[in-house]
Amino acid sequence: MMIYLDHNSTSPIDPRVVETIHNTHQQGYLNPASQHREGQRARKKLETLRQSISQLLGGETAGMASDTLVFTSGGTESNNLALIGLASHAAKETGTGEIFVSAVEHPSIIGAAEALARNGFSIRKLPVDSNGVVLLDTLQQWVTDRKPLLVSVMLANNETGVIQPIQEISSICRTGDVLFHTDAVQWVGKQPLHFGDLNVDALTFTAHKFQGPRGIGGLLLKHGLTADPILFGGFQQMAVRPGTEDVALVAGMEHALRLAAMDESRASRMCQLRDRLENRLLDLFPDLVINGRSADRLPHTSNLSFPEIDRQAFLMAADMNDLAVSTGSACASGSSEPSPVLLAMKADPDVVRGSIRISLGANTSVEEIDEAILRIGRIVENLSG
Repeated sequence: MMIYLDHNSTSPIDPRVVETIHNTHQQGYLNPASQHREGQRARKKLETLRQSISQLLGGETAGMASDTLVFTSGGTESNNLALIGLASHAAKETGTGEIFVSAVEHPSIIGAAEALARNGFSIRKLPVDSNGVVLLDTLQQWVTDRKPLLVSVMLANNETGVIQPIQEISSICRTGDVLFHTDAVQWVGKQPLHFGDLNVDALTFTAHKFQGPRGIGGLLLKHGLTADPILFGGFQQMAVRPGTEDVALVAGMEHALRLAAMDESRASRMCQLRDRLENRLLDLFPDLVINGRSADRLPHTSNLSFPEIDRQAFLMAADMNDLAVSTGSACASGSSEPSPVLLAMKADPDVVRGSIRISLGANTSVEEIDEAILRIGRIVENLSG
């Protein structure tokens, strides 16, 4: 029996969401940009779904102060649009300036920052403590002294699950009149979220992390905020993100998000399973290191380091034992380079070398966790022998 514990990479799509996508296709929605009646029918459906998703995320949808939801192909595109689009638009008034990103961001943020650097922007990486939490004093000093165009700090880390103090970061950015974006890909659909309460300017999410379809995500922008496009050749979505919208995929994302909101025990259920896994493995291996354990963490993510065990050897052994786990971000899979996140946390080299990410999903069971513990125990003992 395969045990899938790599939900931070992607989650299996919910059968109810598959049915929604199928039914939407069966209803025959065509191009929402077409001016004929069939196109307008699709447009009406799309905008109804857009409003529902915005509301589920805590966005403002009423009146002249409505926030803007831009549909994208997923988290990577949303992060690129946020960083490059917001920075480029802001630079029209000020010229190229500085962008701050945390040292533990997802590769799609780091890559977008590097692209901005090649175009004249200055990029500074915000340092973190030993748990991977951004140093607020440093951020405050940098914002005061350097007045960046944009700050981007993820809501919760994809490798360790460590949660950032987003509201405190937002307060610092507000004081300095600095734009603030957060990558909430690993949070949305796992725990409740309210865009307005976070007080951020832009928020990234993607459907396949919460049992929705792959190929669809979004960037939620605060009212009045504009991002320059990174794709060109169309007028859809106010030309911020041109291209024909897929009504069926949006319907699938909306349904998955609604199912997550209805499952009020999801976070506590996953947290109990994560703690069960960690505590029993600690009983078996007292020298096990749980990275970021003393910080606030997502309920479904556990980053484990077994001293003297090579992560790649563990990953291959796990695969042979029908256990799907990872060594970090799926966007960096195939790379044997050490985790930039753990390096930024100044983790011991043996801890970095032996780190494994285990991530749970909405349907992970107690039986799967208990069997995973047995298989992990055997793997570690064999690799240590």
